[in-house]
Amino acid sequence: MRRFFYAVSNDNADASALPKLGELPIGSNVELPDSIVHHWCRVLRANIGDQGILFDGFGGEYTVQLQAISKKNATATLLAHIDDDRTAATITQIGLVMSRGERMDYAIQKATELGVTAIQLLSSHHGEVTLKPAQIEKKLLHWQQVAIAACEQCGLNRPPLILAPQSINEWLSNTNSDAKATEATKAQMAVSSIVSVLSHDPYYQVLANAADLCMQMSVPAAGQPAMPSALSDILKQQTPYIKLLIGPEGGLSHDECQQAESVGFKPWQIGTRVLRTETAPVVALATLHALSP
Repeated sequence: MRRFFYAVSNDNADASALPKLGELPIGSNVELPDSIVHHWCRVLRANIGDQGILFDGFGGEYTVQLQAISKKNATATLLAHIDDDRTAATITQIGLVMSRGERMDYAIQKATELGVTAIQLLSSHHGEVTLKPAQIEKKLLHWQQVAIAACEQCGLNRPPLILAPQSINEWLSNTNSDAKATEATKAQMAVSSIVSVLSHDPYYQVLANAADLCMQMSVPAAGQPAMPSALSDILKQQTPYIKLLIGPEGGLSHDECQQAESVGFKPWQIGTRVLRTETAPVVALATLHALSP
């Protein structure tokens, strides 16, 4: 069956928020957002009686059946709730220096398929992309929609949050491995409007806590351990939280590497080759899955 993200909040400031699916009893009818009406009913030419799956990011998914279709609207009946999020065993936030075009889309898409919890967009000294203020909202929405589309394809029911760009220095300055974040800090995650309500769900609020381990993907270096010695033990914990820092094609500057090390980011090199910036998230997340007990 086709899967669709039911956005409780959306990118239309004039539209009122939709109810969470969990607030509606099974058997009730739900009005579908414009994006689903367009994709399911117009592009895919669905008919009354067709069944699909909706997920809103707040947990699980719902089997639904189309009940009515008009020129602009459609409604569906909630048939059943499936309590399965298919989330990864490890909470992960990737600090990813932005790259251009399809490479960035690829990195976000594949990281989503591998269960990343959030991607913090970063600019850096050697980075290719620095967004102007007027560009941020549009690009943030685009990349969040890339992640959502990947969720619809792969079965993940809790989409990763794509966090608004920061400089790498700012992000590292806010990283504190020794203290828990305040509630005020937790509420300040800047995301696209399409997931603004979702970002306040307790599942995502853990992202503002101190990570159990911070690692920076490193180029191979003589005498450097392949991975932090603590990684194996941390992966044995129940739902560990790991932050990963991934630099641009040109690599992190010497100062950026030193700053990352000073706030607790341990070097992690996977193999003897230098990975491209869009390949590194895939390899890192897949390796974490393989190492998890």
